[in-house]
Amino acid sequence: MKKLLFLAAMSAFLFSSCCCNKKCKIKNDDEVINGYARVELTADLSRFSDTDRKMMAYLCDAAELMEKIFWKEAFPGDREAFLNSIEDENLRKFAEINYGPWDRLDGNRAFMKIPGMNGLDDKPVGACFYPADMKMGEFEAWKDENKASHYTVIRRDENGALQAIWYHDFFKEEIEQAAALLDSAAALASDAGFAKYLRLRAQALRTDDYFESDLAWIDAKTSDIDFVIGPIEDYEDDLFGYKSAHESFLLVKDPEWSAKLAKFSAMLPMLQRELPVDPRYKSEMPGTDSDLNVYDVILYRGDCNAGGKTIAINLPNDERVHIQKGTRKLQLKNAMKAKFDKILIPISDIVMDPEQREMVDFNCFFENVTFHEVAHGLGVKNTINGKGTVRAALKEAYSALEEAKADIMGLYMVEQLYAKGEMSGSDVDKNYITFFAGIFRSVRFGAASAHGNANMLCFNFMKAHDAFTRTEDGLYKVNLPQMKEATKALMAEILRYQAEGDYDGLRKWMAEGTVIGEELQADLNRIADANIAKDIYFVQGKEVLGL
Repeated sequence: MKKLLFLAAMSAFLFSSCCCNKKCKIKNDDEVINGYARVELTADLSRFSDTDRKMMAYLCDAAELMEKIFWKEAFPGDREAFLNSIEDENLRKFAEINYGPWDRLDGNRAFMKIPGMNGLDDKPVGACFYPADMKMGEFEAWKDENKASHYTVIRRDENGALQAIWYHDFFKEEIEQAAALLDSAAALASDAGFAKYLRLRAQALRTDDYFESDLAWIDAKTSDIDFVIGPIEDYEDDLFGYKSAHESFLLVKDPEWSAKLAKFSAMLPMLQRELPVDPRYKSEMPGTDSDLNVYDVILYRGDCNAGGKTIAINLPNDERVHIQKGTRKLQLKNAMKAKFDKILIPISDIVMDPEQREMVDFNCFFENVTFHEVAHGLGVKNTINGKGTVRAALKEAYSALEEAKADIMGLYMVEQLYAKGEMSGSDVDKNYITFFAGIFRSVRFGAASAHGNANMLCFNFMKAHDAFTRTEDGLYKVNLPQMKEATKALMAEILRYQAEGDYDGLRKWMAEGTVIGEELQADLNRIADANIAKDIYFVQGKEVLGL
């Protein structure tokens, strides 16, 4: 593992706005900027009262503070100096999408020259959570019970020794402002459960103890307005996978679509018991307070807005909450539909067999994503051999494997629910074909993305098990019987790595299993040449929402 190379203070440097490689083609196009399709993020808010709208305005302001903190976590310098140095409007927009000069969908390669910043051509693997000169051995030898906390940054004290600083101290100004805004929003909330959550979340921001607020959020199911805020995911820390980055989502519930999913939460223990894997890998029973609901998302800020956009949420991440209460699984329907229309359908037109191309279906895409999130709550959370939690045992390799598990287990569960008569209205074979077509969308995220690596593991495993064929013209056809068998085999393999906490074995498998072969690369090049967006970016904020 290479040492970190970022500089702790970079405000004095200015940045040029010239691209450093020919792959960076910033297009002067209102619809697509270097691979990102434009989406206006809005929704009909007419059903909400003036008080609700005032509350949402407070939440938007709190979300902007998460945006400010995430820039500090992702980019080792002054955001405004960096952005203001870029004269080209589209290049500046691309830098905003990526939260810095590194392309998150192209292996975090620099797309701008950075004068005076030798060694920063690639994004620091630990982002800005660790000192620039810290070596791996130094960190591992350092004895501090808080060094691996999700909620500390690592810096040097006045004597040069490593020290762990809690987020609420390191980002004190932003945290205090955000907490005060949550208190103000709570005073306006008409839903008692949501108000309780906002008050507890404000306290959690001030203390970095999120357990009680996570429990309260699990119970806050009846509000038609929802808000996720705080340090949530650890994808930004590619060094250890320890540090959670700040983000925020503001959402409004879709009652009609939510009603369709309401019954599945109670079925989670049954789904866990029936997994076709070693009984030791499914002995933990998920909580039944889990929640499946559908939302339109009206604001993304911070980590969730960087590069590829989240289209579903499965939270909290705390394994204690999973066991005690379960998780909430929020499907972001408007963002999901935008990706399906603008990305998946055009990709399918290029790479899928014409007959199966017609079977790529939005309802199936929605079901696959929904049960991907359900699957995060199943399987194993703690190793079976005393290595601690799966997350701790697998370190930075955990996220990609967990995403692969959720992909493949979610697909398996969809088929089981169709077989039991719990789902209807489509042909489950379409789910497999839609899933396979979706791999071409996700592998374009690159090696820097947990989701991209997860999909490459699936693709190469499916290829080795003859789950699909490819013509000389680069058209793919799913072999359904083989794919269904490969799905079960891959699920068992993933759960074995997790249950055993087999870090070394997983690193070896990922090194081999995430390689993009020549044929696939040629097909991805055809997709790129067709100028199909890799992902979406948002026009968003209080003005867009009329708040």
